[in-house]
Amino acid sequence: MTDNVIIHLENVTISQRELTILKNVSFKVERGEFIYLIGKTGSGKSSILKALYAENPIKTGKAEVSNQSLIKIKRKNILALRRKLGIVFQDFQLLSDRSIADNLEFVMKATGWKDKKKMKAKSEALLIKVGMGNKGYKFPHQISGGEQQRIAIARALINDPELIIADEPTGNLDPETTYDIMKILFEISSNGKAVIIATHDYDMMGKFPSRTFRCENESLLEINLAKAPEFLS
Repeated sequence: MTDNVIIHLENVTISQRELTILKNVSFKVERGEFIYLIGKTGSGKSSILKALYAENPIKTGKAEVSNQSLIKIKRKNILALRRKLGIVFQDFQLLSDRSIADNLEFVMKATGWKDKKKMKAKSEALLIKVGMGNKGYKFPHQISGGEQQRIAIARALINDPELIIADEPTGNLDPETTYDIMKILFEISSNGKAVIIATHDYDMMGKFPSRTFRCENESLLEINLAKAPEFLS
């Protein structure tokens, strides 16, 4: 895998609990690319994303993420891999019993950060980056869903990951907030990180057009939406 390639899957079968979801999956993602995964509910979008961060095991084919093979990956290597990734979920998964700043510092401590001054500086810089510079003292229940997702993105950026994996990150948000979140994610990819996002929000995809893959009939197909808009129907 070259230095620019962050994801390389070749003839991979994606399964969940021994049930085959997708067959012969092959695709590459390079630094700075923004990738959409689309398809009906249950078609395999989340299963692919889980495979990329080694929650769904891959047993055959070739599968590398950030130069780490996913084939029969050992637990210690899973932990090392996930430190290179940023993961954003639809439901935010913030810790409700601590402040926004403490949410970020909790992840820092869990991933080996020691220096409190560096942790504080990093937390403040990330909150500014996602437009939440003055909200670090608040608790998750005191901010909106869109603001919580901004915090989730900040959390995903803590260890300067090469790849951001986002599973329906705007699924619970209104259109205006969705636009703001998508803009942040697009800016992240323009700064050299790879972003792969599973989504049903086809309207928003039109505002941020990019490379697109569709899960359908146990296959993953790259599609050109400009030439085949019917795929969004």
